[in-house]
This record gives sequence, structure tokens and C-alpha cells, in this order.
Amino acid sequence: MFSSILIGFILGRYEGFISNYGKQKNVDRLSQLINYLDKDYVDKIDTDSLVGQVIEDIIEELDPHSVYIPSKDSQIISENMKGNFVGIGVSFFMIRDTIAVVRVLENGPSEKAGIKSGDRILMADRDTLFNKNISSESVVARLKGNSNSPVDLKVYRNLEDSIYNFKIVRAAVPLPSISASYMVNDKTGYLKINRFSQTTFSEFEKSLESLIKQKMQNLILDLRGNPGGYLLPAKQIADSFLKSGKPIVIVESKNGKREKTISSNQTLFENGNLYILVDEQSASASEVVAGAVQDNDRGWILGRRTFGKGLVQQQMPLGKGDQVRLTTARYFTPTGRSIQRPYNDEKRHDYYAEPQNRFNTGEMKDKLKVPVIDSLVFKTPKGRIVYGGGGIMPDIYLSNENSIEEEWNDLMLRSNLVNRYVFLEMDKVRKKYNFNNSAKFYNDELVDQDNFFKSFEKYCIENDFPLKINNKKMVINSIKAYIALQLFGENVFTMIMNQEDPFIQEALDHLNDS
Repeated sequence: MFSSILIGFILGRYEGFISNYGKQKNVDRLSQLINYLDKDYVDKIDTDSLVGQVIEDIIEELDPHSVYIPSKDSQIISENMKGNFVGIGVSFFMIRDTIAVVRVLENGPSEKAGIKSGDRILMADRDTLFNKNISSESVVARLKGNSNSPVDLKVYRNLEDSIYNFKIVRAAVPLPSISASYMVNDKTGYLKINRFSQTTFSEFEKSLESLIKQKMQNLILDLRGNPGGYLLPAKQIADSFLKSGKPIVIVESKNGKREKTISSNQTLFENGNLYILVDEQSASASEVVAGAVQDNDRGWILGRRTFGKGLVQQQMPLGKGDQVRLTTARYFTPTGRSIQRPYNDEKRHDYYAEPQNRFNTGEMKDKLKVPVIDSLVFKTPKGRIVYGGGGIMPDIYLSNENSIEEEWNDLMLRSNLVNRYVFLEMDKVRKKYNFNNSAKFYNDELVDQDNFFKSFEKYCIENDFPLKINNKKMVINSIKAYIALQLFGENVFTMIMNQEDPFIQEALDHLNDS
């Protein structure tokens, strides 16, 4: 009897579920399944994790730019796009189980309090933070907090062999989207945007006005490596370059309705020579700006074919801190072209690997090997031929003669590999490398170049970094740039990195020839 009741119960529940199958909405069916698993499944399972996996599997079937953002990642992404975070304002490495301040972030609480690069944070309030095998994530969680909340830090300063106490009040720390802004020469300004966040246009406006006050006549706008971000600041920046009444971008929603953005009369730099630097990692909002400038014959696009993203996303809450970034529209450049690369027949991994694969196809070395779809030919108002279907093709193509191995070496020389080496090397004798004048440091040759070069080679060997160092000048330039980053900030870092930059030199050469 007992076994008969159990069998009847199981079959009865199953039969009842089947009988209502055709009447339930798809969402209700999924919700019902999760409910059964939570209440009735024989083994204990983490339904939250299971729901997350189900969401990921669903999103995986959509376009490659629709993504699921679990709660653990939401805060970092939100801060990055907001343009600031609340904390004490330092970047750090864990060195021998101690928090070593690598860089004090500009306009943050630590800078105002007097924390310096090289300082070791020993305690936060009554919590000991050294010799405890603490993860970087735990350190970040401990040093962040609510705005206006105080934290007492005990700090060891290697430079003076002394311990100091600091009372710091946590506050908003800027995360600038303008990495650098400076005059390359008497007439030409340079401005680099690393992403399009909520604060980008106000940063851009301030930087551009500063360059104009310095008598700038030509602008090099660097969008290389910029993955995009918010559409609004991209439209505002494009508007800054265009005369009133010019099309900026066309956005098409799911129902086919098109909305065209037209430039206003609020131009900031309408007439000067304009060069926009792009590469295979320039995507989304970067391509909106480049497309608006190119299609209106406003300036020159210089570099290599961009990523090719012509889709627009909205970020929507799912509950419990989870988010979904869902594609809700397509955009078109002013001439009506879509620059979205095909994706229907590709897995996500292959889709995102395509820019790297351009080395294998020969496109990086030879612009004639860039795939062109003849049916997607468009003309600008002045008759320039432009193409749709796969990114923005630059007006001035800059070939990349590097092999994949050489490109890897260049990437490593612009990475945390050099940043960490520089910190450790300077930390050996802080007094010896106590640079304190950014202008002098920028203009002078780096001291002890042979020592830096040899010790960097040794560092790479000891840490098993497969780096082939063939260009001593490039290595020294990178080391000097990262010293500047740690001591003087991103602007001086970028100025030094750009001293041997072929993109900028090509723009300057084109200016001289025009």
C-alpha cells in the first residue's frame, strides 16, 4: 500500500504537469521546473547557481554581444561605466604577503592624505593586513566602503624607513576615461579616450577646451583599444566636430523604427584638422564616432579596420544583483551602412578571436587582403567610397608588419609585467630613484639604462616569461613610461609611450603633406 501511494503520487504529479503543459507560458514552465527542483528533487542542489547556468545557456544562443552579468561582476562593471568608485584611491600589488602601493590615484583620498607609491599598508583600523595570506579581492573589500566613512591606516614608508598613521575618509575616486590630453607640438593636440562612460563627455569637453586654449589647430583623437561603452557620449563627441544639421548615427529598434541623431549648433572643434586613430580593438561607441566623422567627410580615420560591432545593448536587472546586457537595436552610420560583422554561423569564441586571426589572413600587413563586400558600397557626400559589413575601414591604412610573436612582445611591454618589474626594481633603492619633477623626467633620458635593461632581462628569465627582447630602445621606453605611471600618472605615461608611436607619426606626416 505504501509503495503504491508513492508511485501514484509521483505519477500523479507528473500527469498533472503534462496535462497543463500546453496552457503555460514559457516563463512559467521554467519557473515551475526550478520550483520542483528546489522542493522535490532527491539531492540538494544550489538553485541560484543552476538558474545562473540556465540564463547563461539561453544568452549563449543569442548574438555575441548579449551577455549575462552575475552579481559578483556587476559592481566592478558598474563602477567602470559610472566613472568612479568609493574607496581610498590606490592601486597595489601583493608583495611578499604585504599590500604595496604601486600608484596613488589622482584626486582620491589617499593622494590628499599624503600616501605615496612604495608605501606598505600594514593595518586598516585594527585589522592586520600583512603576513596573513590575504587575497587581493579581500584587500579591495576591506579598503572600499561607504562614502564619508573613515579608516585609520598604519603605513610603512620604505623611502624613509618610518611608520606613519593616516586617517583617511573614503570618497569617490575618479576612474577617468580620458587617459591623456596634451600638445604634441605647437599646433597639434592629442587626446586619448579609453572607454565611453557616464563622465566621458564632460572629461572630453574639459580636455578639448584646454587644448584649444593652447592654440591647437589640429587634433589627433586616439580610440585604439577602446571597446566602447555608452552611446550618448559617443554622439555628443561626434557632435562636437560637426556643423549643425549633420547626421551622426541612425538607431533601428526591434520594430524597425529608425531614429536619426542630428548634430546641434554646440560644436567645439568644427574646422580644425581631425585625425582619429583606430585599430582592430576599437569597437561599438568608438565606431560610432569614427563612422560619423568619416561619413560626413569631417576628418581622416587612420589605422586598421575596426572590430565591427553595429549592435546596441541595454543593461537590465534580473534580481539578486544579476544583470543581463541585451541587444535591443542596431545602429547605422550616417550613409546608412551597418558595420556589424556576421555572427550567425560562428561560436562566440571564434567571433571574438576574429580580430586576432587577421594576422593569419594577411590583412594586418596588406590592406588589399581586407575582406570587402561589393554589395555594401556607400558614398560620402564628397564621393569617398566606404563599406559596410565588417567594421570601419580607415582612410589611411597603417600596416602592421609584426609577426604574432612580435605583437605578443609589444603587448607584454605595455602590460603589468613591466609595471610590476618597475615597482620591484625601484623598491630596492627608493632614494636612488626618487624622481620628483614630471617635466624633467619626461625630457631627460632615463638614468641607469644598462642596469634597467639587464635586470629586466633577468626578471623575465627568473619568472619564466617567454619574452624575446630584440629592441633595447623599446624596452627602455616602456620602463621609463611605467616609472612615470607610478610616480606621475597616466598623462605622462602616455606621452612617453607615444614618443615612438607610428600611428601618431603617420598623422603628423599626413598633416605636413596636406
